[in-house]
Amino acid sequence: MKTLKENIITLFYIEHLKVKEIAEKVNTSSAYITKIIKQDTRYMQEKEYRKAISKDKRKVAQNNFIKNKREKQKIDDNYSFVQSQHEQATRELSKSKHLSNENYRKWNYSAYKYNPSRKRYEFDEKLGRSIDVPKYIKER
Repeated sequence: MKTLKENIITLFYIEHLKVKEIAEKVNTSSAYITKIIKQDTRYMQEKEYRKAISKDKRKVAQNNFIKNKREKQKIDDNYSFVQSQHEQATRELSKSKHLSNENYRKWNYSAYKYNPSRKRYEFDEKLGRSIDVPKYIKER
């Protein structure tokens, strides 16, 4: 059976547990754990190893933070753009009580296809059209 000191050294240097975790596991103070591990010759090497791991983790965390910040900014920019388009469309549509056919076509640009032979925009019948929607709109 291992002694307490051997157990502490194994947990710190082999399993790479933190001092606080070891103290909880063996039910002793963290100051005693630190005193034991500092007496070992591998302490400085282990300290450098843990410092390198910590540095790598910070680098990854920082990169993830920057990436998330950029994605959030992109979403905010897209939202602002869509909001400005909506406000512009609202202003255009509220200028008069009656919406002209040309403005209706611009508002529903995906519903109308241009027919160059007849020089007009024709409504896509696959979408389904109510009676008040123009079937075609002449080009100006």
